[in-house]
Amino acid sequence: MEDIFEKELQKSTVFQDRNVLSAHYVPDNLLYREKEIQKIMEGLAPALSKKRTHNLFIYGKTGVGKTAATRYVINKLVQVKSKYNVNVDSMYINCRIVNTKYQVLLKCAEYTNPTESFIGYPFSHLFSKVADYLKKYSMNFIIVLDEIDKVKELDDLIYTLTRANDEMGNAHIQIVGISNNVNFKKELDPRTKSTLCEEEMIFPTYNADQLRNILEWRVKRGYKEGVVSEGAISLASALAAQESGDARYALKLMLKAGEITDSAGDTKVTESQVQKARKGVEEEIVYEMIETLPEHEKIALYSIAQLTATGKSYNKLNGSPSEVIFSGEVFEKYENVCSKMGKDARSARWCREYINNIEMLGLITTTLSGKGVRGNTTLIKLAFPADKIIGVIEKNLGVNK
Repeated sequence: MEDIFEKELQKSTVFQDRNVLSAHYVPDNLLYREKEIQKIMEGLAPALSKKRTHNLFIYGKTGVGKTAATRYVINKLVQVKSKYNVNVDSMYINCRIVNTKYQVLLKCAEYTNPTESFIGYPFSHLFSKVADYLKKYSMNFIIVLDEIDKVKELDDLIYTLTRANDEMGNAHIQIVGISNNVNFKKELDPRTKSTLCEEEMIFPTYNADQLRNILEWRVKRGYKEGVVSEGAISLASALAAQESGDARYALKLMLKAGEITDSAGDTKVTESQVQKARKGVEEEIVYEMIETLPEHEKIALYSIAQLTATGKSYNKLNGSPSEVIFSGEVFEKYENVCSKMGKDARSARWCREYINNIEMLGLITTTLSGKGVRGNTTLIKLAFPADKIIGVIEKNLGVNK
């Protein structure tokens, strides 16, 4: 065992600091997000001077820098707070992991009262402890909920946090919600929506030139000097630009390409390694994207994949390619799958919303048919192999085949 460990430490590598190539790394210079950072700062700045702030919701496709920009701003806020001893605090919660209203409030209670144990206490007790702490110190408290739409009983959580501001005197809670789904608030109860008092912003996707510059910045710090070819960077950025401007995809390509280079005992990362990395990274990205989908969007995507795989669709009647699906037949299949799973199907309007959200992630492409093809309808095509999507969702949802 000692030999294996020693060999690992003695291995040559093309990396200088592989953490820099991680999507979770927050650089000290976020290229092409200056305007977005400025807007987030403007939204949070009033908290420093005891003013009540609006809740902020940040949207955009996967890999466009939403989380990195928000964490960058929070880091800056903490620096200012320490310098001027201001009664402002903040915490970041990944709602893909902490995904119930109880878990979110438990995290807040543990953060504000670190010497106490709250295991087993009811939701109301957790909330009282958080509120008492904030009132005691007249604290403005910023809660960043990343992938906020993943929280179960989100209605109750948001309503509780926002209504608390009416009863806490000079203390205040501000929610910063981050989501890929621009429509998630439509499913909130009207009572909850009325308490939000929010501002919204949307992050645009990166183009190929921007992705290239981002990669060059990361490569310079993550790899040893001169080991990555210009062609490798160009190819990774071009492939990522095709994937809806996803910087995370580009970074994964470059990281995987370096791992392949190390495994082969090579000393140069070239286009060849990027091409080899592509398959594995695409599968990983698809899996992660599907994991982030709410349940009914997964069912809608599963329906599209099933129709694509079986070829059982109306489009064969008019000579359209067999992999192109009509939105109407997706809804019929969606209702059928919901029935088999014992779920209540949503309306056709909601199914269209699910299709729009799935397209935002790049899992499908859609086009309007135009007149003459079963009326005006939406044509849908999977962007990835149907069997892979079916396998991931069946495992994730426990769908009976």
